[in-house]
Amino acid sequence: MAENRHQALGLSDEMVLEMYEMMLLARRIDERMWLLNRAGKIPFVISCQGQEAAQVGAAFALDRTKDYILPYYRDLGVVLTFGMTARDIMLSGFAKAEDPNSGGRQMPGHFGQKKNRIVTGSSPVTTQVPHAVGIALAGKMEGKDFVAFTTFGEGSSNQGDFHEGANFAGVHKLPVIFMCENNKYAISVPIEKQLACEKVSDRAIGYGMPGVTVDGNDPLAVYEAVKAAADRARKGEGPSLVETVSYRLTPHSSDDDDRAYRSREEVEEAKKQDALVTFAAYLEEAGILTEEKKAELEKKVAVTVNEATEYAEDAPYADPEDAFKYVYAE
Repeated sequence: MAENRHQALGLSDEMVLEMYEMMLLARRIDERMWLLNRAGKIPFVISCQGQEAAQVGAAFALDRTKDYILPYYRDLGVVLTFGMTARDIMLSGFAKAEDPNSGGRQMPGHFGQKKNRIVTGSSPVTTQVPHAVGIALAGKMEGKDFVAFTTFGEGSSNQGDFHEGANFAGVHKLPVIFMCENNKYAISVPIEKQLACEKVSDRAIGYGMPGVTVDGNDPLAVYEAVKAAADRARKGEGPSLVETVSYRLTPHSSDDDDRAYRSREEVEEAKKQDALVTFAAYLEEAGILTEEKKAELEKKVAVTVNEATEYAEDAPYADPEDAFKYVYAE
């Protein structure tokens, strides 16, 4: 058999299988959150479905022992790869005291975990971009060897924060990677009504950095692009803009009805490119994923998700007086 694509990228069979498992875990947690929301048990879901390949592929290309990540609200695949657990995510969904993101203070999707260098996001979209640039600047000033990685949607790439952050990073040649997860819709507005240029990556030239657009349904293509960007950053060559193109398979959030702005046929057509199906097919062809192994992974992930759900549902809420914590001087 000819060398497989993942081997050419320096990825072992074990690593690509781990990538698939991480994508599967993100999808199954996400699906469970929707069920819990519809059952009235958790207040809100903002979904990663359709974007797992881009998220996991990118996170695998980074150094999980030293790099900083500033994810946006859909980045379940990124934070799981960086060390968050299914239990952490569920504790956040149920807003329990043990929630590592915010102690149950924030709505789901506001990821933050100091030990894994996951930097807390703020509610207004794209505010994480200048934060990432600031962290990269601090790292450069202190002579530290890490990369800051931040993500945002294509709708967010129209916000001032993106342009200011990208410009500053380009001028100062900072070790930061900007990854736009283009899922075709900014809530209800399609990409062609948001951008005058063809691709988000076309904007990179204005900030003196390379820009590349890759298939967001292909974790190996995303891995390759982010790895190249990380290598450039570590060599002091400055920032990069990576655009991953996929499709948001769910409504914008559990409070949105996407039938108002896109047809069911369009969504069904997009499901044919679902990375969980296409990447599994690649792994099967490469002789890495058998039917037995696939069933075994599904079972393992199901146990993890069930355990996390039960634990979080039974966990205690924060004490009411904790609302004053970190707000006023003790």
